[in-house]
Amino acid sequence: MVKKSIHEINKKIEEGSVNVVTAEEMVGIVENLGVEGAAKEVDVVTTGTFGAMCSSGLMLNLGHSEPPIKIQRVWFNNVEAYSGIAAVDAYLGAAQISNTRGIQYGGAHVIEDLLRGKEINVHATSYGTDCYPRKVLDTTITLEDLNEAVLLNPRNAYQKYNAATNSSKRILNTYMGELLPNYGNVTYSGAGVLSPLSNDPGYETIGTGTRIFLGGAQGYVIGNGTQHSPSGGFGTLMLKGNLKEMSPEYLRAASFTGYGTTLYMGIGIPIPILNEKLAAATAVRDEDVTTSVLDYAVGSRDKPVIRQVNYAELRSGSVQIEGKDVPTSSLSSFKNARKIANELKEWVKHGRFFVSAPVEKLIREGSAKPMKQTQAVPLVKDVMSDFIVSIKKDQTVQDAAKKIWENSFNHLAVVSDTGELVGILTAWDISKAVAQSNYDSVESVMTKKVLTCAPNEPVDLAARRLDRYGVSAMPVIDAQKKVLGIITSDNISKLFARRY
Repeated sequence: MVKKSIHEINKKIEEGSVNVVTAEEMVGIVENLGVEGAAKEVDVVTTGTFGAMCSSGLMLNLGHSEPPIKIQRVWFNNVEAYSGIAAVDAYLGAAQISNTRGIQYGGAHVIEDLLRGKEINVHATSYGTDCYPRKVLDTTITLEDLNEAVLLNPRNAYQKYNAATNSSKRILNTYMGELLPNYGNVTYSGAGVLSPLSNDPGYETIGTGTRIFLGGAQGYVIGNGTQHSPSGGFGTLMLKGNLKEMSPEYLRAASFTGYGTTLYMGIGIPIPILNEKLAAATAVRDEDVTTSVLDYAVGSRDKPVIRQVNYAELRSGSVQIEGKDVPTSSLSSFKNARKIANELKEWVKHGRFFVSAPVEKLIREGSAKPMKQTQAVPLVKDVMSDFIVSIKKDQTVQDAAKKIWENSFNHLAVVSDTGELVGILTAWDISKAVAQSNYDSVESVMTKKVLTCAPNEPVDLAARRLDRYGVSAMPVIDAQKKVLGIITSDNISKLFARRY
């Protein structure tokens, strides 16, 4: 049985005799030497990941102004930070967006700009007190002007990520990137074989106090991250480090189209090989790390699972969905993850980085709970009108005009002979057809690409779709495309009038 201590390994680092390899290299070593042989041979395995980590931010201290101000609200390059901490302390969230530039620029960009030595405009307001009389402050700062600039990230380095696809007929813009219609692509994130937590899934060496590579500098694990769900293999880490010591090579701002800003973070964790169990764990392969492909067309917390995949499949360039090859693309950089693991390896090898034991282990069981909601979410079926007039597609425009006049209804659902929805016709469509002396079939003037919704869909999602496409109504259909009713902007307006 192989048994080592942190002290013994650090002594080897100090002496320059340590054997350190990356997690990629460890796979082959275990295959060649076996678990026991690898545990004897290797002292430290380095990992790495580089991806979008929205749940990041900067705790900073501006120093006191003259006259002093107790900041109530503060903006950095027009990005608001939280200032309800103390007089001149603030927390700038990476995902906060600019008041003037919207989702194209946010807290992540301010953090990167600071790291690159750029000047940042500061605007602050206060209500004024006897000891803090100043009410308005405008100045410019650089990173060196700050007393402290501590990167404090509530949730980083997910053990693994769900992959994403899209079954709908339109492009979706999400935090998983652009998802093409009709299962047009699959996006994923994470470093697979190099993922820090996948190489220590039992959290034997990673916990509170663990020394890590963070943004190109030394940082620390300060606990489990928010939404830590170890039972499902979705562990997360809460991290801290000194921004003044970091490198923009390993910290980058980004903006996802239609979603918002995020911060790409480079993280590496050395795993001391204390025993055979850890040697086996650090020999994890891409094939061993499995995750789910979720359908983001469903705007719900619980998205349907399309299929299970492993990281070898995802990194191959395509996966099969419903019998067809669907291209895959990564939102994280495996190239940079590998670079981080190798750089950390050099740090350890040359005595510039020592491994550490956690002062407290991470929680090993449990799952993140969903939000407690005390008000029921209204569904489409609760507010839709179940009275809807339909017409067959082969009937005439005159027939349609008569139906609208008789029923005082502005929308007609166009159905096939078997009752399936095939289009929609509005009073405007009919007016336009009459003005053009077009009295042909309904099929020739109807809208064929119809926005629809399901009866059990939350009203909020239906309202967003109506607003997004500038339409006033949507048919409500079941799984067989049979029309159950219609929801209009008037239905939604009445609902919100009752609620507020």
